[in-house]
Amino acid sequence: MAKKIVSDLNVRGKKVLIRCDFNVPMKNGVITDDTRIRAALPTIKYVIENGGKAIVFSHLGRVKQASDIEKNDITPVSVRLAELIEKPVKFVNATRGAELEAAVAELKEGEILMFQNTRYEDFDVEADKEVKKESKNNPELGAYWASLGDVFVNDAFGTAHRAAASNVGIAANIAETAAGFLLEKEIKFIGGAVDTPVRPYIAILGGSKVSDKIGVIEALLDKADKVLIGGAMMFTFLKAQGKNIGASRCEDDKLELANELLAKANGKIVLPVDAVVNKAFEDVPGVVKSVDGFDNDDMGLDIGPKTLELFAKNLEGAKTVVWNGPMGVFEMENYNKGTIGVCELLANLKGASTIIGGGDSAAAAEQLGYADKVSHISTGGGASLEYLEGKELPGIACVDEK
Repeated sequence: MAKKIVSDLNVRGKKVLIRCDFNVPMKNGVITDDTRIRAALPTIKYVIENGGKAIVFSHLGRVKQASDIEKNDITPVSVRLAELIEKPVKFVNATRGAELEAAVAELKEGEILMFQNTRYEDFDVEADKEVKKESKNNPELGAYWASLGDVFVNDAFGTAHRAAASNVGIAANIAETAAGFLLEKEIKFIGGAVDTPVRPYIAILGGSKVSDKIGVIEALLDKADKVLIGGAMMFTFLKAQGKNIGASRCEDDKLELANELLAKANGKIVLPVDAVVNKAFEDVPGVVKSVDGFDNDDMGLDIGPKTLELFAKNLEGAKTVVWNGPMGVFEMENYNKGTIGVCELLANLKGASTIIGGGDSAAAAEQLGYADKVSHISTGGGASLEYLEGKELPGIACVDEK
């Protein structure tokens, strides 16, 4: 069943609650990357251009103690939103109460109001303790926020894998819900890759731990035609095959599992044939070695050029490609070639739907300048992994069907 989208709603004259994902990186109160704010603009613009009253809100960081309150003040986001959308954004420095209710009541068609970090509701200042009302979907809080609006639009894929008061809680207490345009894209691309992938369907998985991606690997072995593995997790698989991986990172408690996955894969899993190694974890030039030629003190920090060639061969003719997790320590200039290489492979793949599944791989593609050269970059790391795994995401399930 298709989900209702914001463009299916009649928003004119209505108070439209819009849950965005403004969990942006900040340093000393300054936003260092506004990608997530930009991603929310189409939905907010649609609402105000069609006569809706936009009530925008998001979480920012985690609020577990009193010191987190000032650190995760979302005010700078409202300032940046106003700059990007070129409209005033009235900001209410509260998550509930008379001031917020009055501001909502005074809101006119085409105007935007934003209120404080929803995670402030996770900490009780007077009791000086964590209460998790927002993140644990407190029924009273969800009902309260729902009472502020007429309709609810969820556009926060980054939190869609969690049932919170600001998504599921509101949806349970309001007449009509819809997905924003950003959430619609996630459903189209990642949901499409899960439910109806155009074949050949190739998955590329990286990152450091097999344990982080067990469910995804198992799901992809059932659905994908090939699963290409890089990143530090490759060494757990290589050691399981009996190879000497030297001082490379490995989850020894997952060796048996790695063997089980390799057996289940029946040839679907493609492992690296070479790697860039160093004797220490530092950003100095490494040496390319075959995975069969490691010394005991060699530490693998990236996939090698022959592995990229192998990956390129497996990607030939692919129609759907999903990538999650960098191929090496991409933050180090000497060990980002594998990740850059995968970016280039996807950018030059003709006639394919190319999807980067959030997290570090998305950050790498953004930093390396490949964001506009793939079909879709997911805005949610954990959410995209669970979606790829085939799990039902509460933040999507709570949206009305068409």
